[in-house]
Amino acid sequence: MLPILLPLLFVFPLSVFAAPITDISGRVLKEGSHFQRIISLYPAHTENLATLGCTDLLVGISTGDDFPQSISSRQRFSYRDNPEKFIAANPDLILVRPMIVRAYPQLLSRLQEAGITVVSMQPRSVDEIYSYWRDLASLVGKEERAEQMVETFKTALARYAELNSRIAQEEKPWIYFESIHARMKTIAPQSIAAMVLRYGGGRNVASDAEARNSTNIAAYGKEHILSHAAKIDIYLAQKGRMNRVSVEDIAAEPGFSAIKAVQEKQVYLIDEKLVSRPTMRLLLGIERVREVIRIFYAYPPFSPPVSFYNKNDTLQLKRFILYR
Repeated sequence: MLPILLPLLFVFPLSVFAAPITDISGRVLKEGSHFQRIISLYPAHTENLATLGCTDLLVGISTGDDFPQSISSRQRFSYRDNPEKFIAANPDLILVRPMIVRAYPQLLSRLQEAGITVVSMQPRSVDEIYSYWRDLASLVGKEERAEQMVETFKTALARYAELNSRIAQEEKPWIYFESIHARMKTIAPQSIAAMVLRYGGGRNVASDAEARNSTNIAAYGKEHILSHAAKIDIYLAQKGRMNRVSVEDIAAEPGFSAIKAVQEKQVYLIDEKLVSRPTMRLLLGIERVREVIRIFYAYPPFSPPVSFYNKNDTLQLKRFILYR
């Protein structure tokens, strides 16, 4: 596929960053505060800082970080570590997400008492992704870079929407998206993964699923899945730490032999990092969904620009890696 080239040099007014950023205690951070020593406890924060060109500011990353490879040797931290380990690294900012705030309040309180700023971020929708990128950028003085990310992402989504409009809605394949096989869970209809599925050109079988506690996943149940057995054209499951599953596991699940996609061997796995992490690589997740759907339609080729890493990073993203 030929890449589409988008302009990457823009100048934007600072007014788009007017919303104040607070730490986990609700304290508004001083405008123009740019942090120099950051520990990231969420892989999406790490990846987005790399995209912003700030890998040099990372003094620590989480145990779950695996991208980009250029920072794999950084010191690793976990929210299960004792406070002294964090304090010894002398960070001025620790980035977390809400789950960590809820589960480990004592750790974070101790870090704040030590004078370390702790900020929690995690977007739940596309619009929140844009705000998240901008907020993250404002912490490191990379506002213009964030606008490049936002504009490129929006342009890519507009292009996907145009391509999808060429096919009637009723002709698009029905896709069941599995998030956790063992619990028969799917994706929340308003989640980022649902956005990937939609822009990829599919229709969500589980659009009636109800999310709980504002999460990106939703309970669905085997009985509910099987009620759509004849309707499911493609069975797509995310694969990763949250869902350690194989195509064979899905095909062998009692009762699943009734599912149309299982019968026709249209069961696929997709890397969960590309459908759940709020990064530019969501565009690769969309492309991978489109690659699966190409078994039904000859979709026009389109490859979004995703190489935003600084000159010192020689990363080559491997695209269209589908488990089958």
